[in-house]
Amino acid sequence: MEYKVSEKIQKKFDTLTKDAKVQKALQFMEDDQNEIIDRQIELTLIPAPTNHEQKKAARLLEMFKEEGLTDCHIDEYGNCVGIRKGTGGGKTVLVEGHMDTVFPLDTKLEIVREDGFIKCPGIVDDTRGCATVLSTIRALNAAGIETKGDIQFVGTVQEEGTGALKGMQYYVNHHPELDASISVDGPGFQEITYEATGIQTYEINFHGIGGHACGAFAKVANPIHAAGRAIAKISEIQVPKEPMTTFAVTTMQAGSFEAVHAIVPVAQIRFNFRSNAQEELEKLRKKIFDAIDEACKEETERWGMDTITYDVKHICDVNAGHQDAHAPIVEGAMAAAEYLGCEEPKLGNGGSTNCNRALEAGLPAVCLGMGADYDIHAHMLSEQFKVEGAYKGCQQTLLLALLCAGMDDVESIIEK
Repeated sequence: MEYKVSEKIQKKFDTLTKDAKVQKALQFMEDDQNEIIDRQIELTLIPAPTNHEQKKAARLLEMFKEEGLTDCHIDEYGNCVGIRKGTGGGKTVLVEGHMDTVFPLDTKLEIVREDGFIKCPGIVDDTRGCATVLSTIRALNAAGIETKGDIQFVGTVQEEGTGALKGMQYYVNHHPELDASISVDGPGFQEITYEATGIQTYEINFHGIGGHACGAFAKVANPIHAAGRAIAKISEIQVPKEPMTTFAVTTMQAGSFEAVHAIVPVAQIRFNFRSNAQEELEKLRKKIFDAIDEACKEETERWGMDTITYDVKHICDVNAGHQDAHAPIVEGAMAAAEYLGCEEPKLGNGGSTNCNRALEAGLPAVCLGMGADYDIHAHMLSEQFKVEGAYKGCQQTLLLALLCAGMDDVESIIEK
């Protein structure tokens, strides 16, 4: 079904884009592209795996200060923060990109320019988001734009993997003054993420007595067998296609090569499951843990000599979240995408981004940067960034931030 921006939001957007200073800011972003890419490269070359973002945060903080932001600091959780004060009477808006990447500290970081692309681990996800944050600040300053509301510019920590979006969670939970949130995670402008896919990740350790593979045979239950039974049962669980719901056992560990002739005392599995609906997420959790209970019982009863038990480590818990596809912040993002030349901007079907935590906190929120017209090779050593037209993602962020914060001639679209 064709998406149509409401007359109310379109009118405000049209007024915004006719403003001479806004046009100046948009042109500045295009002209400033090489400068922003230089900063993107500089940040990319600072290793920053999850939980090791300190050096990148320190450099980003210096960049915030260089651009004249106030109250620049690293917060208690490690997020890099800078404020651009408004004139008053508008909405307080968060604009953020996450600083962490999925690559270990010892990953070789080398910039390769080839066929219009810049290649390097972390060049896009999400160093481009941090660069877009900087571009937005620079354009506002260059054009002399004053917003009514404050804009809080932040580089967040612990977005990836077991970080579980915790840097963003900390920030939104400690800033009740926020009225809206804009995350940037990628180089695109063609797709808007406005929902949150719920995620739960667990580690299960199956415990038994252990013993010699031959000498203890039929005398003890086997934790690896219990884990195998659990995996087999989990693999047979049925889930709905809509709302999108998935699951996967992702690791299994037990024993060692040296102990190849032993029945291990402990076997471990890790798994994660996701859904765009919190209700389905909870249903799936029950089915998985029922399968684990049954597996332990069956392995225990198979031998009848000892009892397989298990313990649980909860690694990640992110709630599913939803907002109306025609919430003002979503319509504003869609209007900006169309204005920048995307004929049919898309609404993402859920997502695991920092937008999740903003929605969880009750904020109108979107994540921009999705839908690029090329494969960025995310989370791969061959990760790549296309230079041509990259400024458009920055322009979308600027336009939406202005719509949310408000200006003298354009009241904020946020109704909170």
